Amino acid sequence: MTKLQNLSLFSKNDLYSSRYLLFLETELGKLYQAIPFEELAKLFPKKKTKVGAKSWLSPEGMFGLMFLKHYTQLSDRKLIEQLNTNWAMQYFCNIQLGINEMIKDKDLPSRVRGFIANNIEWENIQEVLLKEWKGDIKNQHIQMNDATVYESYAKYPTDVKLLWDSTVWVYETMHALYKRLGLRKPRSKYSEQQVRQMAYNKKRKKPYKITKQRKKALLYLLNKGINLLDAGLDLLSDENILPEKEALSVKLQIIKEVYRQQQYMFDNEVNKIKDRIVSLFKPYLRPMVRGKERNKIELGAKLVIAQVDGINLIDKLSFDPFNEAKELKNINENHKKRFGKLELIGIDRIYGTNENRKYMSEQGIFSSLVRKGRAAKDEKDKKELRSKLGKERSTVLEGSFGNEKNHYSLRKVKARNEYTEVIWIFFGIMTANAVKISKRRTLKKLKSGKEPEQLKIAS
Repeated sequence: MTKLQNLSLFSKNDLYSSRYLLFLETELGKLYQAIPFEELAKLFPKKKTKVGAKSWLSPEGMFGLMFLKHYTQLSDRKLIEQLNTNWAMQYFCNIQLGINEMIKDKDLPSRVRGFIANNIEWENIQEVLLKEWKGDIKNQHIQMNDATVYESYAKYPTDVKLLWDSTVWVYETMHALYKRLGLRKPRSKYSEQQVRQMAYNKKRKKPYKITKQRKKALLYLLNKGINLLDAGLDLLSDENILPEKEALSVKLQIIKEVYRQQQYMFDNEVNKIKDRIVSLFKPYLRPMVRGKERNKIELGAKLVIAQVDGINLIDKLSFDPFNEAKELKNINENHKKRFGKLELIGIDRIYGTNENRKYMSEQGIFSSLVRKGRAAKDEKDKKELRSKLGKERSTVLEGSFGNEKNHYSLRKVKARNEYTEVIWIFFGIMTANAVKISKRRTLKKLKSGKEPEQLKIAS
C-alpha cells in the first residue's frame, strides 16, 4: 500500500485531503516519504490480548515520533506540546487529533523509546531502512570507516563524587525504609559528613591529602549505611512490596560493587580497576580513552561507523572499550552482505597493522593506508587515490559525526538506561541519513523535470 493510498486514514473530508497533499510538499512531508513506515511497523510484536487502553500511536506513529524527536531536537515535553497543535507533525506520526483531543502524557516519547528498545533489535531496523535507501546510494564499492564516541549525559567522574552519591542514596533510602517499618532511625555521622562534603565541594583546589581523607571517611560511612540498609530490607516480608524490594536490592548491589572497587583502589593506592563503575545512575558506562586534546576521556557508547556515499551505517556499538583495528574483518563481511564486494576503503592509521594489511591484500581491497615496502610501477596513481580516500574519510565521514551531534540530539545523550541510550543514538544517526535521502530524491525530481505525483492527483 502506498502512502497516497493511506490518504483515507486522514481524509474525512476535502479539507484533510488537501491538507495531506500540502503536507507531502513540505520538508517534513518529504522526509516522511523517505522512511518506510509500513515495513518498519511489521517489526513490532503482535499484541497477544486486547486488554488495556488504546494507544495514541500506531506502530508507524511510534517510529514517526522517534524520527521527529531527533529531527526537531525538542525535549519530550515540548515535542508532545508541538504534536498536539501541529497538524503536519500529526500526519508524520500517523495520527489525527480531534478538536477536543489532546495528548497529556508528556512521557510518551520516553515510553515509546523504551518499548522499541525492549522489543526490536536496532540491527533489524537498520536492515529495513537500508533496503529502502539502497537505490539512492551510489558508488557502493567504496566505503569510509572510523570509530567515534557519542557521549552520555553524566556527571564528570571522580572517586569522591561517586562515593558521596552512593552514600546519599543509601542513607536516604535507609531512613525512608526505617520510618516505614516504624523503627527508630539509626545513629550515624551522615549529617556531619554532609557539612564536610559541602565544604570540600567549595574548595577551588583539592589537595591529594584532603581528598584521601574524604575517601576514607566516605568509605567508612558508606559501609555502615550498606549494612544498616541490608538489615532493613531483611525485615520487608509483605508480598505486596516484593517488586519494590527487588528494585532496591538491584540498586544496592551496584553500590556494593562501587564500595568494593573504591575500597580496593584506596587500600592498594591504584587508580585503575577492571570494569570500573564511574556513574551510579548509569553503571554501564566505561571511560573511553580517546587521546584527544580537549577530551582525553569520554563517557558513552563507542561505535564503528561505515559510510557509503554519505550514508552512515552502524557496524558495532558497545559501552565497553574495544580496539576498532580488530574489527576490519567484520567491517568487510558486513559490507558484502549489504552491497557486495568492497574494493576501496578509507580508514584511519590505527587499522594499519600487518594482519589487516595482509587481509586486505587477500581480499583485493585498496585502502588509504600509507604504503609499506617497495613502490609499484603505478605508485603515482595509487598515491593520488590514497590521498583522495584519506581526505574523504577525514572530511565527509568525520564531518558527519559533528553534524549528528550538533543537529540531531547526539551531543549529550540524555537517555536513562543502557537500552534506551542505544535506541536514542541509533535514531539520531538514521534521522540524519533520512534527511540526506529525502534531499537527494527531491533534487532528482527537480533534475528530471517531472511533476510530483501528488500534485497531478490534486489537479
